[in-house]
Amino acid sequence: MTRTVYYTATTLDGFLADEHDSLDWLLSQPLDEGGMLDHDEFIGGIGALLMGATTYQWVLDHGARTGDPWAYEQPTWVMTHRDLPPAAENVTIASGDVRAVHAAMVEAAAGRDVWVVGGGDLAGQLADAGLLDEVLVSIAPVVLGAGRPLLPRRLDLRLTSHGRNGAFLCATYDVVGPLAASAGTDA
Repeated sequence: MTRTVYYTATTLDGFLADEHDSLDWLLSQPLDEGGMLDHDEFIGGIGALLMGATTYQWVLDHGARTGDPWAYEQPTWVMTHRDLPPAAENVTIASGDVRAVHAAMVEAAAGRDVWVVGGGDLAGQLADAGLLDEVLVSIAPVVLGAGRPLLPRRLDLRLTSHGRNGAFLCATYDVVGPLAASAGTDA
């Protein structure tokens, strides 16, 4: 069964990127090859990808700086209201309701999982629609103080596993659903 998985890394204070959309904090952290939440193992189970425009632009810019080609063989959708070029034949630029795009991704994934690559708000839109199944997060020993939030929604999650990979604390969560606002607080 296809699951929709938000696989990401965050700082200890809950940011995906700094206020300039930089991931330099992430790329400087040591990882153990084959450790918990190993990217190579994870990507082997992925049939389709979904990116937000900011993540997509970062991937394009990073590739331009390093000379790295487009890294993904899987069909990839980019949700945006911007006019962005497709990086490869397997990239679809999309806008509108994430539910319609999700249905196409699940079909393209052919029984494998769908990876929400980046965009905490995009993962939140999927959660709002009841389409986000799992959050896999690697937490770096870094504090930015500001930036792009991990998941700007009120969600109830259930921890299913945890461990360490290099400098990262790794955790896997099932998405339970929206977290209800409390009726009041008693001090």
